[in-house]
Amino acid sequence: MNTDLLPLSYINQYAYCPRRFWYMHVEGEMIENAHVARGVASHERVHTEGYATLAAGVVARRSVQVYSHTLGVSGICDLVEEATDGTLTPIEYKQGKRGRWSNDQAQLCAQALCLEEMTGRSVPRGFLFYFGDRRREEVIFTPELRALTADLIQAMQRTVALGEIPPHTTQRARCNGCSLYDVCLPQEMARYCESAKGGER
Repeated sequence: MNTDLLPLSYINQYAYCPRRFWYMHVEGEMIENAHVARGVASHERVHTEGYATLAAGVVARRSVQVYSHTLGVSGICDLVEEATDGTLTPIEYKQGKRGRWSNDQAQLCAQALCLEEMTGRSVPRGFLFYFGDRRREEVIFTPELRALTADLIQAMQRTVALGEIPPHTTQRARCNGCSLYDVCLPQEMARYCESAKGGER
């Protein structure tokens, strides 16, 4: 797999906060808090390569590597189900409960776009499984979601090419519980900037 391709899992990070994406992808920062640790443990149970045949002849393949040279991303699908008619359905496992933002849906959509490029088959939908809710949420890959996903990937590529760290998010609620809070220091930086502006007057 081409190492120049961006990890598609970082679409989730960029959609949530471009600055968080920068710290993780460009600077290699990764600090484990309780939420991250639970997510890692959950994915370790899922990411065992192999396959199984389910009821009605559906084949479930775990830890499937995917890529798209057109989009410039690569990564791993937690699970891909293949129906008897050849229809592929990616399933992504997430820690916690469904959030208020569309970052999970965009990451799943990127998996579908990779599968479509690799197989030539249409992938109309996928599922998000949240461990906190213990249920699947259906995600339809609409033209709008596909366009949003492509736009996010292009924005990630522009950010990396520009070589400048993005500003702090203005949606400060997203900072709560972020594992990189002590690296990013949004409140401290905001106070510093206000102080610097006051000194210039």
